[in-house]
Amino acid sequence: MELPALNLSPQGPSVTTAWETVKRARHPDRPLFLDFVSALFTEFDPLHGDRLYGDDGAMLGGIARFQGQPVMVVGQHKGRSTRERIQHNFGMPNPEGYRKALRLFKLAERFNLPVLTFIDTQGAYPGVEAEERGQASAIAHNLAALSTLKVPVIATIIGEGGSGGALAIGVADRVFMLSNSIYSVISPEGCAAILWKDSNYAELASETMGLTAQRLHKLHLIDDIIDEGPLGAHAEPLLTFSRLGQTLAHSLAELVHLNATQRCTLRYERLMQLGNIEALTSLA
Repeated sequence: MELPALNLSPQGPSVTTAWETVKRARHPDRPLFLDFVSALFTEFDPLHGDRLYGDDGAMLGGIARFQGQPVMVVGQHKGRSTRERIQHNFGMPNPEGYRKALRLFKLAERFNLPVLTFIDTQGAYPGVEAEERGQASAIAHNLAALSTLKVPVIATIIGEGGSGGALAIGVADRVFMLSNSIYSVISPEGCAAILWKDSNYAELASETMGLTAQRLHKLHLIDDIIDEGPLGAHAEPLLTFSRLGQTLAHSLAELVHLNATQRCTLRYERLMQLGNIEALTSLA
């Protein structure tokens, strides 16, 4: 089967294509969740286990301080070395990971702690064992809980944001993306395998899926883009940490001044606007 031609406008040498963005989001030196925790937070105390099955290495979280304010931090961690990646299941959480996150969300609500989530996963682990332990149910419970959580919730996609595995910690009052991160219902390889029966069509799929921060911002599916600089977060991590920290601080200051009812109402209204046809038709 011959590869269809891309129907794209001419790109200058300085324009980053969607496939280049995918490769940057997966760069082996890109900052991971624990790198952001070390750079942005102090007194991070990790919490473990879902109190039902066990602990999950792909989903990490705990209590920390952000600019002196106590917060709950939750995120997916891929690991860097081969040993770390196996330990963290390549950032693909099992049901116990999502149940651990849910436990931390409820703990944050109990003690009135804002929740900051960091998304970096290809998707929830698709193994048979995960399905047997209730993967879909665990994700659904997280979606329901986050939609009505009474404390501020801010989500940031720092690398890959894949399908329900990302969305399970991505329902929030504010959703941000790093400029070289991606967010989609499926990976480009998975999309290519379904549409063209060949994962080698991943580059074509990435160009048509609308998975970049710029595209999603135009669709009003995210609230803001954190500029990583021209070389990406792996080349300028301190710049990325600084810009993200400023954005989180500004948003958190806005959200903490609202009462729980106001926040939940605005969050509901935000969710109901996703996919609004007016937003879709506003694209150039």
